Amino acid sequence: METPDKANEPADEALTGIAAQDWAQASADPQYRAAVVDLLGALAYGELAAFERLAEDAKLAPTLDDKAELAKMAAAEFQHFQRLRDRLAAIDVEPTGAMQPFAAALDEFHRQTAPSDWLEGLVKAYVGDSIASDFYREVAARLDSDTRALVLTVLDDTGHATFAVEKVRAAIEAEPRVGGRLALWARRLMGEALSQAQRVVAERDSLSTMLVGGVADGFDLAEVGKMFSRITEAHTKRMAALGLAA
Repeated sequence: METPDKANEPADEALTGIAAQDWAQASADPQYRAAVVDLLGALAYGELAAFERLAEDAKLAPTLDDKAELAKMAAAEFQHFQRLRDRLAAIDVEPTGAMQPFAAALDEFHRQTAPSDWLEGLVKAYVGDSIASDFYREVAARLDSDTRALVLTVLDDTGHATFAVEKVRAAIEAEPRVGGRLALWARRLMGEALSQAQRVVAERDSLSTMLVGGVADGFDLAEVGKMFSRITEAHTKRMAALGLAA
């Protein structure tokens, strides 16, 4: 996943409400605790799925160096999964049970967006993971300090962003017509990713409450709209970095 954007992280002096508390304080609210369990469960399954996908994509790699690079990234994603799994266990939550509600939606997303070749796989990892990272960073700004630190850590760049940009831009330079196909693919990924995110949130009361108000300070429906606008804007910038039209 991409390196966290520090602009989305709250300055220490600006922290209020839950964001100014640690886990021991914030988790006294059962609604907040349930929301965090859902969030960590969704993140954990996402990291596990990313590991599986990158390992599978490595089979499409055109060179041994590329295969090794993807294998290294897959290993980093699995380490992120382990940290989330361990955190869930540490707060007395069974990790598999926390992940299970999100498995079907994420599996369906990956089924519908299976890449047909190496380049589509790179664009999917870059675009899809980045959209998810943007969403989780937005939520992280409203989390307690302990949970926020963990979430931002597992969103650290595994190296895929730079790798994908270099490979995709080189491919387009060598064969310009590839750009049109990949641009269409990226737009489809954007639509599918946002639809899945909205569906998952709608199906989980604790997560929807976190986004529209209640356990998460500062969120309301207008703010959610602004949040998705920021995610869309960031997507447009990444498309430009890839050399593709948004």
